[in-house]
Amino acid sequence: MAKKPAKSDPNYKIIAENRRARFDYAIESDLECGVLLLGSEVKSLRQGGSNIAESYASVEDGELWLINSYIAPYEQAKTWGHEERRKRKLLVSRKEMSDLWNLTQRKGMTLVPLVMYFNHRGIAKIKIGIAKGKKNVDKRATEAKRDWDRQKSRLLKQGL
Repeated sequence: MAKKPAKSDPNYKIIAENRRARFDYAIESDLECGVLLLGSEVKSLRQGGSNIAESYASVEDGELWLINSYIAPYEQAKTWGHEERRKRKLLVSRKEMSDLWNLTQRKGMTLVPLVMYFNHRGIAKIKIGIAKGKKNVDKRATEAKRDWDRQKSRLLKQGL
């Protein structure tokens, strides 16, 4: 798991976050991956134009790919721009790759992107969650627990 740097770190910046992932999936563990990007994609990310809410990761032919993520076009790179929703290669070690393949193919887990960010060195990274899909009953239970916790904290503040 990646450590959160100090708040004064000028390079650390969250680019995109998939907030719906924790509602739709039960996240069992997470993994930090590098992302293979073009120059115009990096510049667009620095301006903040990206979305990973509808994307997922997949192991294909021994490589890990981020599929259906959106990076807005960079206006100054009209001639040598990039495709907005192309497959992007994720960089992980061979051991991690084999573990991910086993989890997805044999155990039926899903690889969900949780957050894309620039780390303390200014390098684009993505945190992938190894997850199992929730059923509607599980989602309702999670929502009920969240509501109860919110109500409990209100009651404790009031002193009842």
